[in-house]
Amino acid sequence: MIEVVASMARGPVFLAGEVVECLITFTNPMSHLSTSVSSEMLAWASAQIHCQFHASESRVALPTQRNKQDVQAESDTVLIPSRGERGQCMLDTPPKILFCDLRLDPGESKTYSYSEVVPNDGPPSFRGQSVKYVYKLTIGCQRVNSPIKLLRVPFRVLVLHGMPEPPFPQDEEVAPSNPFLEEEDGGRRGDARPLERALDMLMITTSRRCPHLFNITNMRGKVAKFCIFKIVYRLGEDIIGTFNFSDGDIPCLQYSVSLQSEEEIQPGYQRRPGQAVSVSGHGRHLESCLHTASCHFSLPIPLNVTPGFSTDIVALRWRLHFEFVTAREPTEPPVVLQNQSEVTVWSGAEHVDVDTFSWDLPIKVLPTNPALASFVSQFTGTNSIQI
Repeated sequence: MIEVVASMARGPVFLAGEVVECLITFTNPMSHLSTSVSSEMLAWASAQIHCQFHASESRVALPTQRNKQDVQAESDTVLIPSRGERGQCMLDTPPKILFCDLRLDPGESKTYSYSEVVPNDGPPSFRGQSVKYVYKLTIGCQRVNSPIKLLRVPFRVLVLHGMPEPPFPQDEEVAPSNPFLEEEDGGRRGDARPLERALDMLMITTSRRCPHLFNITNMRGKVAKFCIFKIVYRLGEDIIGTFNFSDGDIPCLQYSVSLQSEEEIQPGYQRRPGQAVSVSGHGRHLESCLHTASCHFSLPIPLNVTPGFSTDIVALRWRLHFEFVTAREPTEPPVVLQNQSEVTVWSGAEHVDVDTFSWDLPIKVLPTNPALASFVSQFTGTNSIQI
């Protein structure tokens, strides 16, 4: 018996274009003191990355494809990373051979390093109501005259879409240099520069504040003035907005703000024409605001959601969904007399005629630093099997 353990030391979240590094350890767990066991042999092992796509048949109409053989013969030495998986393999990287003819004595272990660049042209990891994109690192190994065994390590991929062009030459540093840190060698610095530049541009894009003001009105008049400081955010940020009701003509009794994502199947792949968009909620703020001059809300963007993206099959967009409850008639606020000495009890109205209306504000949600997203990932970046 041989135990195979795969571990991603950096964490289970990566940006597209980043290098995935994984340590794969093969161990013969038998004690070297035992005299009844012999060495274990493996013919070969290889590893590669693939993205698996799965769609809901009731919502997505995909072109028919020929059924591929999903069973490998014992003598077959071709690695099919998506064997036994649901859906279709959207993309895969070329397999890399880890070793051939490995022999492990009792108690012996050997570790191999695998590295590969996450493809830039793939979709991000996404688990929606209609479509799923799942990335996995698959390690295949085989004994002589035995079927191939597969070890899969799922991980998450974030893709930067819609980033503006940098306002500086590509060979210049974005962040200021630190004179107190030692200079790294050219090779390591060159490898880290694309990721550092992408993260710097992400921080610059999401740090710019430009207040946006909106007048909230309905058919009866002005309700409030709404201010939001920016409309481009990254995962993990708080969305902060303020309401000013002091200049409103119509009293607002209550409002709610919801953070929502819209999953829309592209017209060419919709099961039915004019198919409805799937809406998912990721947070809600509800507040009563009668006789309130101003108030604010704060909605955090979860780290485990998928930023906005678009492929040939599906598009994911983000929005703030507002709902307002307003009175049809003006309501007078309670008045405290200056010389009043008796106790006064204020009670709310038993019946108020109200109107309700809603409003959607599109926003843009971008990825964040993969190291930060790794803390809340459902994946551990580690998996093992025994063969």
